[in-house]
Amino acid sequence: MNFLSRLSHHVHRNFIWFVISSYIIAALFPALGLKIREIAWGSISLPMLMLAFLLFNAGLGVDIKALRQLRTTPLPLLMGLGANVLIPLTYIGTVMLTMQMWHNPDEVQNILVGLALVASMPIAGSSTAWSQNANGNLALSLGLVLGSTLISPIATPLALHAVGFMTTGDYSADLHELAGAQTGWFLLVAVIIPSVLGIACHLVVGKEKVAASKANLKLVNAAILLLLNYSNASVSLPQAIANPDYDFLGVTLMIVATLCMVAFLAGWTIWRINRGSKSDQVALMFGLGMNNNGTGLVLASMALADHPQVLLPIIFYNLVQHLIAGTVDHVMFTRPREEEVIACPQHSSCEASKAH
Repeated sequence: MNFLSRLSHHVHRNFIWFVISSYIIAALFPALGLKIREIAWGSISLPMLMLAFLLFNAGLGVDIKALRQLRTTPLPLLMGLGANVLIPLTYIGTVMLTMQMWHNPDEVQNILVGLALVASMPIAGSSTAWSQNANGNLALSLGLVLGSTLISPIATPLALHAVGFMTTGDYSADLHELAGAQTGWFLLVAVIIPSVLGIACHLVVGKEKVAASKANLKLVNAAILLLLNYSNASVSLPQAIANPDYDFLGVTLMIVATLCMVAFLAGWTIWRINRGSKSDQVALMFGLGMNNNGTGLVLASMALADHPQVLLPIIFYNLVQHLIAGTVDHVMFTRPREEEVIACPQHSSCEASKAH
């Protein structure tokens, strides 16, 4: 293993700590992050280009041959895509009803709008990495990411409109406006086109060359994602630190963490309904539990700059989903494998048989 591969492996294993560090730096030193947000060429901003590059790399890593396996068992994929849209919206409706007695209605509106951005985003490309590390069904995992990305021009506006009817005043108007042509154009330029170009580039370059540059791509991906997180968090976190509203931060974190756990549980439930394999369980849980919050952060920071607290639920979800993913991976998938190896007197042959 060369230096870049070792470095890439180290960054991946400790990525959650890098994410936390990026948020701390954004809270204490936001100036550079705010300047990054101001760089633009017409209607194309630097954060949009950074996001597009991440989606291009995600498309570049897609194995088209693996996706063809989904033809034989499409139901888990279809159920996963449907649940990815419907379950968060149902949860947001529940939050709206239960938070009606909250002492600050404006805080509730910020939470609902932030959750709307989380719910309306495609499944995160990083879910495939978690799934792959836990021996998940990579074809199903990739299918969830690609499927949610390709239907996002329809699913995202529908989700934003739906939550727009749950909110009030300026927040409702912003969501309905955001669900219009602006969001469709943004998703096309920053999500759909880069993803399709990445897939096309994979077909032209070939699987072997892509695999050879995997370590380099993962490092670049991590650097861009961390810089993007830092830049977007620079808008809202300094204000949250300077004037902390502990009950708002606490209830936001609790609501967001519960949504993430419900999403992971939805993946487990779909697996049980379909009586699928263990690898399907892995792919469904990570797929439904992890959303592309980089896209949500960029979109919110551009269109909802007058409501910086809207970013907090998205930032919290981005942090929480990695923490929960790490916990689920350790408790449900990593630890059982380690226990099986210890229990087996010929654990080397056991591992070899499990790999098949």
